This record gives sequence, C-alpha cells and structure tokens, in this order.
Amino acid sequence: MTLKTGFGAASEAGLRERNGDFFGMVIPGEDLLVSKGIVAAIADGVGEIAGREAAEYAVLSVLSDYYDTPETWEVPHALGKLLSSTNRWLLSHGATRREFSTMATTLSLLVLRGARYTIAHVGDTRIYRLRGKELALLTRDHVWQGADGKHVLKRAVGLDMHLVVDYEEGELKQGDVFLLASDGVWEVLGDARMSGILQDCPDPEKAASCLVEEALASGSEGNATAQVIRVEEVSTESLVDYLRKDLPAPPALMRGQRLDGYTVLDLVHESAGRVLYKVKEESSGRILAMKAPKRAEEGFLVEEWILSRISSSFVPKVIVPERRHFQYMLSAWHEGNTLLEMMQSGHHFSFAEVEKIASMLARAVAALERLGIVHTGIRPENLHLGADGKLRLLGFGAACCPSAGIPGTDLPSDPVASEIHAMGSSLYEILTGKSPYEGGRVDPVPPGKYRPDVPDWFGNILVKCVLRDPARRFEMPEEMLVALEAGEKAIVPVQAKTPLAQRNPLATWRFTAAVSIFVNLYLIYLRMVESIEATSGSPW
Repeated sequence: MTLKTGFGAASEAGLRERNGDFFGMVIPGEDLLVSKGIVAAIADGVGEIAGREAAEYAVLSVLSDYYDTPETWEVPHALGKLLSSTNRWLLSHGATRREFSTMATTLSLLVLRGARYTIAHVGDTRIYRLRGKELALLTRDHVWQGADGKHVLKRAVGLDMHLVVDYEEGELKQGDVFLLASDGVWEVLGDARMSGILQDCPDPEKAASCLVEEALASGSEGNATAQVIRVEEVSTESLVDYLRKDLPAPPALMRGQRLDGYTVLDLVHESAGRVLYKVKEESSGRILAMKAPKRAEEGFLVEEWILSRISSSFVPKVIVPERRHFQYMLSAWHEGNTLLEMMQSGHHFSFAEVEKIASMLARAVAALERLGIVHTGIRPENLHLGADGKLRLLGFGAACCPSAGIPGTDLPSDPVASEIHAMGSSLYEILTGKSPYEGGRVDPVPPGKYRPDVPDWFGNILVKCVLRDPARRFEMPEEMLVALEAGEKAIVPVQAKTPLAQRNPLATWRFTAAVSIFVNLYLIYLRMVESIEATSGSPW
C-alpha cells in the first residue's frame, strides 16, 4: 500500500493590495513517492515590495529542487541544503537593488514519506496536525513581541547569513489532517475554531476555503492562506518492498547462450549464491557485466538501486534494462582485476602503487559517505583496478543506506569509523600480505617492519586507520586524504604502545605473582639469617 493524500488550498489578499503569501505542493510519480515522498510548502513574504517575490522564490525553488537532491539523503539533510541555498540567493539578490533590501520570507515545509512526516520551519507560518479531535501545533513562532503589541520576525529566510531552521519528525497515521497556515488565518481564528472547521469539513478543499473565508470575515488584516492535507492511506511499503520484483532467478548460463537480448561471452566469477558473466548487448554491441543470483532473492535489485544513485567514476555505471524476465543486474564492463586477484597472481605492489590506490580509495569512500551510503564490504576482492588505472568499488550486495530505508544486516554503530578501518586493513594487506594484527597482537604492527621501503609517514596513516579504538582513527575519509596529499609533511602521531597489563593481563598477573613470591622468599631468607646470627652470638 502506497501513501495517499487529499489536498486543498486557498489564499486571499484580504484587506491588502497584494498577496505576499505563496504555497505549493508536489505529489511525484511512484518511484520518487517511495524514496522522496510528498512535499508541501507555505511562505509569507516580508515587506510589501519584495515579500511576494521572496515567498514565491522560496517555495518554488524548494518544490522543484527537492526531488533533484540525492535519494539517499536524509530528508532534513536535503531540506537543510536547499534552505541554505535559498537563503544565500535571497540575500545576494536583495543586495543588488535597494527596493529588495528586505527580500525575506517565512517558510514552513512538510514532507510526507512512507509512514513518517518531516517538518522544516522558519518564521511564523504554522503547521498543525489534527488527529482525531486533538489539534496539535507542530511548529513554534520565531518572533519578538513589539512595543505596539505586534510581533516582529527574528528568523526568516533571507534575513540573516546564519539561517537557523527548526526540524521536527513524527509518525503518520491514517486520517491525520495537516494544516499549513499563515498568520492571517491562525492569529484570528485560534486553535478551537480551526479544529472545529477541520473536523466539520472532511474535504480538504472545502476546509481550506472555509478557514480563509472565516478568517477574513473575522477581521483578519493580513493575507490569509490555508493549505490542508488529509492522509487517506499510510504507506506500509518500504523501499526494499518496492524493489522486490517478482522475478525468477535466471538459469545457469554457458558461453554463447542468450538471455533477454544479452549473449554470454564468459563466466567471470562464481560464488555460493551469485554468478558474474561478461555479456554482449545485441542491440548495441557494447560489453557489459551481468550479475545474477543462483536462487531468487528478495530485494536483489536493492544493489542496483543504490549503484544507480551514485554518479562517480569510482563505481561501475549501472545499466537498467527496459524489460527483464529474470533477476539480474547490468553494469559497464571494465578490463582489469581485483586487488585480491593481483595478489594471488603474484603481483608485488610497490609503495608508489599503494599510495595511489590509497588516495583513490579515500576519494571513493568519501563520495559514498556524502551520499549516506555505507559499503560494509571494503576488501581487496571488492577493489577493482582497471586497465585504465582507475580504482572501482565492487560488491555492493551488503551496502546499506539507512536514510532511504535500506538498513543493511550488519550496520556497525559507527559506520564511518568501520569503513576507515576496512580501508586501512585492505591497504595494509596489499602492501605487506599480512594483517595489521598478525599473530593476535593487541597493537598494529607498523607496515615498515615488513616493508622497509614504506616511509614512516605512510605507515602512520595506515596504523591510524586500523587502531582498535574508533575514536582514535581518522574522523572521515577526507581527513585521511588530506594526510595522504601532505605526504612527508603529514602530522600523524605514532600511536603509543598499549601497556603490557592491557595487552596480556594473564601474563602480567603471572609476572607480578612470581615477583611477589620471590620477594617474600628473599625476606624469609633474610629473617632466617638474622635469627642464626643472633643465636651464634649468644654468650651461652
């Protein structure tokens, strides 16, 4: 079941010559409805001259650009980016002409996605929620009380370089009614009358009209705008559910066989659950990689969804076929080998090679981190070095994107720290052929012990990546990249060795006990000697 809503709105200038309010709502197609949701906005422009332009620009820019933000972003993060951009534009545009010097507006945004809502709010336009017979105010006014009793905005989009936005999130329930209203409505009617109108008028269009008409009839001196959204059905379908296509796994294929217009050229890799083929697209002649499950998997195409949202040279480009009769995923084919395959074939990675790979890997993981994607499988077998010299990440089968409702099965408590550890371990392995904690050590062994050609500054970077305490690793991939680019000038402190008591508590206690026994025996011996000397020196 997908999210369904009813919508209605009304706006009047009232006693003023010009209507400075502006509103809007977008209900996208099914794909974006699941990943991004429905967005509604209301704005009340500041000032008679440029207020309307500010309100209109703010609403239209958010409504149009919201769906261009990455689908992998959290809703508050996406809205925050848009509001910051809108704020900067209004400030810069207001500085170009004197009559636009107060080009600012309130702005209240409501996003309904899945079974939750998100609010972003600046100013004194308001968002209410009617649940049953209870009307709840979900925003707070950002105003000062003026000497004349009228309120003055202390926060607005376009008012100040530092924009502070209120965010609120909550659960949706069937039958919820949301009201977005300007002060020309809520200030005159009050909560009780607005609640009564919303309950008496189940049709959102009629409810919005009644609210505006009632406000004007009650003496509203400002513009009056009301936007009503009724939640008819709450979505019970997650993104993973949506991507669960009822398709069978393809049969095992051999060289020369065809499937949905693709001819198998070679079987590249086979694991317990999946097969990777090199195929040729018959319609275009291009060479592609085809990954397919051996048995039908729920959510197999989640990996395709994640990869198709990544626009980066560090990830193979995904090709989504127009029609398919089986579960499989297509991506661009790149000649080359994984780092593990290169190691197994006897390739000796020089320090210069590993240094270059480290920089590319840091950039790749940083690109994922900015999109809110966690790979969770960074290992030499999932790092592909192409014939073109570029590093590409493979193996997104266990990748997760919590903000898009793809939580993953083994998401660590600190995903970024975990990714940095995996990066450091992989680089250490291809450089030395060993684990940083070879032999069960408590402290990582500096790679220079195995590879004298590795400078200390690079060894310190790898050691910092794999420290057992996540708080002592690099905070983000970009920090690691800065250290790599600094090279010999990088200031990466060498970690202090863990005390013996922490490295091997049992050995410590054994040593302490042995010393204690030795000291006690020595003291007993001294006491016996003193006793013998005292006895031999007696006059009897």
